[in-house]
Amino acid sequence: MRHIRSSVFVPARSPAPTGAGGGLLPARDLAAAWFLVVLIAVPAWALTIAQARDMGVEAGTMGTALPLFLLLWVTMMAAMMLPSMAPVALTWVRGIGRQSSGWTRTGRTAEFVCGYLLVWTAFGLLAYAALAFTGGLVDDRPTAGRWIGATAFLLAGLYQLGPLKYVCLRHCRDPMGHLVRYAGFRRPARDLRVGCHHGAYCVGCCAGLMVVLVPLGMMNVAAMALLAVVIFVEKLWPRGALLGRVVGVAFLVLAVLAPFQDWLLPGLQGSPPMDDM
Repeated sequence: MRHIRSSVFVPARSPAPTGAGGGLLPARDLAAAWFLVVLIAVPAWALTIAQARDMGVEAGTMGTALPLFLLLWVTMMAAMMLPSMAPVALTWVRGIGRQSSGWTRTGRTAEFVCGYLLVWTAFGLLAYAALAFTGGLVDDRPTAGRWIGATAFLLAGLYQLGPLKYVCLRHCRDPMGHLVRYAGFRRPARDLRVGCHHGAYCVGCCAGLMVVLVPLGMMNVAAMALLAVVIFVEKLWPRGALLGRVVGVAFLVLAVLAPFQDWLLPGLQGSPPMDDM
């Protein structure tokens, strides 16, 4: 196992994810990899912004069917998560590159990314159910939105300050000790499993942040951009764990304010009443 660790992955003692970036791949390959990240993330953001303009910010699923919602959800997750998970993906690509090349390496990398997005798609099913439930409540009782919003901020704040958040965050900030367990495996769909493995930790790390999209609005581009920055800094800044706790305290403050401040709840305003014909 020591031989595998030293020959395939960056040692776990690397000081920080940001500092390890230069050692993951040769400079030219690293630049090409980050260019690919930008090439995927920018169109994902463009599609998300265009769709948000068409749909607006309303309560619930806004009448979106589940297949379309999942397509939008995966696009959103690619836009929000790809920059922060890129160092992990590059590390795995380095390991793949020692065993394969050309189209084989490309296919294995795509398999890793698909596994990652598969977990977020499963989480999207839960998000759809939660939005459908809260949207129905808000349509029936508009004032319920204030308490739903307060509850969402409260749960998000408690999760940000809880232990599970930081177990998952530690993995996302230094995943080598987990990824190395797969280095010696030669089984079908190994790269898909690794992507799912890391995706599960990423969901655990970001679940609290995703909860606040219920009151802020699932298609609220400004909220998504701010959360994407928080996720990126949490995972790559040396004091990212401290930022996570500060954000958790901020959510608790918003939970207290939410019942009295409608501007905090654009995603729970309900559909406007239809005029009489």
